[in-house]
Amino acid sequence: MLYWLKQAQAPSISQIAVAIGRHRGTVQKWLALYRAQGLEALLVVKPIPGGGNRVIPVWAERALAKRLQEPSNGFDSYGAVQQWLLESLGVEAEYHAVYQMTRYRLKAKLKVARPQNIKQNPVQREAFKQTLQMTSTW
Repeated sequence: MLYWLKQAQAPSISQIAVAIGRHRGTVQKWLALYRAQGLEALLVVKPIPGGGNRVIPVWAERALAKRLQEPSNGFDSYGAVQQWLLESLGVEAEYHAVYQMTRYRLKAKLKVARPQNIKQNPVQREAFKQTLQMTSTW
């Protein structure tokens, strides 16, 4: 940006912005910073906000991932996951943090078994399952 602006026939701010792949407003902010504080101010690298420590440690996340892989030990809700983290691992986390980790980082969807009617005959249900398995192998 500075090289182009120092030329005798300097391109416009918009043309420079397109050439370096930044928004025109960003280039204008850089130029204002350069005019006010010099080249040293442009070279300062600022830390990115929001990159703090995780609420749920990596080891707890791995333990939860292992628990979610077990078919017999499911969770009914994200609140149940939150409670399990607190009781089993001693990790206290807010509901939203548990939801974000479980749903997006671990890619897990909590499944709840559908209730079965109490009038169903268990013998007939098992016979149906056996018949279904035999027909699916054909």
